[in-house]
Amino acid sequence: MLDRLQIVKQRFDEISDLIIQPDVIADQKRYVQLNKEYKDLKALSEKRDEYVNLVGNIEEANEIITDGSDAEMVEMAKMQLDEAKDRLPILEEEIKFLLIPKDPEDAKNVMVEVRAGTGGDEASIFAGDLYRMYTKYCEGRGWRTSVVDMNEGTSGGFKEVIFEVTGEDVYGTLKFEAGVHRVQRVPQTETQGRVHTSAATVMVLPEAEEFDVQIDMNDVRIDFFCSSGPGGQSVNTTKSAVRMTHIPTGLVAQCQDEKSQHKNKDKALGVLRSRLYEQELAKKQEEDAKKRTSQVSSGDRSAKIRTYNYAQGRVTDHRVGLTLYDLGNIMNGDIQKIVDELQLVNNMEKLKEASEVF
Repeated sequence: MLDRLQIVKQRFDEISDLIIQPDVIADQKRYVQLNKEYKDLKALSEKRDEYVNLVGNIEEANEIITDGSDAEMVEMAKMQLDEAKDRLPILEEEIKFLLIPKDPEDAKNVMVEVRAGTGGDEASIFAGDLYRMYTKYCEGRGWRTSVVDMNEGTSGGFKEVIFEVTGEDVYGTLKFEAGVHRVQRVPQTETQGRVHTSAATVMVLPEAEEFDVQIDMNDVRIDFFCSSGPGGQSVNTTKSAVRMTHIPTGLVAQCQDEKSQHKNKDKALGVLRSRLYEQELAKKQEEDAKKRTSQVSSGDRSAKIRTYNYAQGRVTDHRVGLTLYDLGNIMNGDIQKIVDELQLVNNMEKLKEASEVF
């Protein structure tokens, strides 16, 4: 392990020198990539220093105990040795997890798309509940959310809502939310008190930066139209809403959230860029999936991943068999336990794959 950690230390020192070089700072793409790598390696470098000190303490304690000439020093050395031996296996596990290759997408911001599925008005209401759950969760994490586009349901909620989330390691945290979410409850519109099953689909797209995806604007058709829904005097009077169609792929993105046509255009372009980027990413994930079978995947958007049962106050994530009887708090944004479990299973799978390295 020390050999691998020494390579990490050398790379960390190299990047520390590079990120202050004027030519690197001038190259935005390279500078951003190196900064991300610096942040990841900094944590590993600190763990490496602790590991080296710990191994040194063990060697020193063993020498004092072997010498045995000073009884008081031997007693202190035994205590130091016990503490170091207790800490060492824990530290080794922490280092192994940090040595797992990180998904370069994990640090990105995201576009989240929530769409009502089967279930009519109830599905739209549920899509609205999921939107509220995610925005509450993001608020608790200190992340910023911003609506890009929405299509409201006839009885509340949304037929579709797209929102942007910006913060630290957003994609790495939210990517396993992608898939079909199912709800079992008595709808507000149900007079007989019968439980219905409805669904909504969640997509989590890593936000593509300009240097990730190059879009030839000659390939994009731009349409301007009047905004719909609540929004004041400018609604239905000015053509501020923007729809972009990428002709080669047929992908469409639109935004009508802002009053400014220019701002809507920028947001719609961001969505289009992310959808094009996600399309390429999906191909890569499919290839990776063929190499290994993962319990938790961010690629299969048609998979039923979670059920919210209101009668039992239960939420079940089907991928990891996790059931929590805390539906009220979960729908209020407290989904961290689910996120932690999904990330843990994913990391354990990666650790198993990388075990031959250690």
